[in-house]
Amino acid sequence: MDVKENYKAVEEKVQRACQKAGRDRSEVTLIAVSKTKPAGLIEELLPLGVKDFGENKVQELTSKYEALPKDLHWHLIGHLQRNKVKYIIDKACLIHSVDSLRLAETIHHEAEKKGLVMPVLIEVNVAGEESKFGVSVEETLPLIQEVAKLQNIAVKGLMTIAPYVEDPEDNREIFRKLKNLSVDIKGENMNNVTMDVLSMGMTGDYEVAIEEGATLVRVGTGIFGERNYAAV
Repeated sequence: MDVKENYKAVEEKVQRACQKAGRDRSEVTLIAVSKTKPAGLIEELLPLGVKDFGENKVQELTSKYEALPKDLHWHLIGHLQRNKVKYIIDKACLIHSVDSLRLAETIHHEAEKKGLVMPVLIEVNVAGEESKFGVSVEETLPLIQEVAKLQNIAVKGLMTIAPYVEDPEDNREIFRKLKNLSVDIKGENMNNVTMDVLSMGMTGDYEVAIEEGATLVRVGTGIFGERNYAAV
């Protein structure tokens, strides 16, 4: 498996999807999701200028952060437990998975201790899947109204994990709903809230997500191959 070739193939598809949607390629960031993969595989991508990597687990993010160059951008995309926030508060460039006020308050307090403002996304369970984290579409605005009061957090947008489907077209409506929700929230003109970031789309459906307005797509298997959970 050649991760460089895989990355280039994904990049070409991202470019084509941007073109199809009449969007500029610079509007979309491709995040290489490196969870369960060794730092050595990440290093193979660095000569291509790849800077954005996604991790699900705090321990993996922090160990790779220590092992790899410090100019990389680490995205925490998995469910975040409050007792782990302190370990990544000054290492992650963006937390994609804020789904409760209690978690947001913990992030705010830890960011305050470090004297920084932490960019976050609110995770929305658009499809209402019981197995997924995230707030419902209806709960999103009330949660953001509370989180916006926390001075050491900046709400940058929304994130969703769409259902696993055979046909990516089946998720188009999910992505469209998240986009529409972000437009509605942006219209509220809240302080400390910008809805410029939409994190949606993974290996199976990122092209459709881009067509529907994604600004961040999270591609793991398409770049690094199947995950080896036994190794974690």
